[in-house]
Amino acid sequence: MTVTLISQRRLAILGAVVLAGVFLAANAHLLTVALRSQPDCIAPAPDKPPARRAC
Repeated sequence: MTVTLISQRRLAILGAVVLAGVFLAANAHLLTVALRSQPDCIAPAPDKPPARRAC
């Protein structure tokens, strides 16, 4: 089976598109998880201020 230059180029482009899609999906997942997992406020140490003003 011989691989022509055109089919090799299409395969490379397809691989780059798949890789970019996986990269974007992973970043979207990371952002979603980061925004949904807001920790509850806890009592800070007496000498340190709370991490958020609302705490």
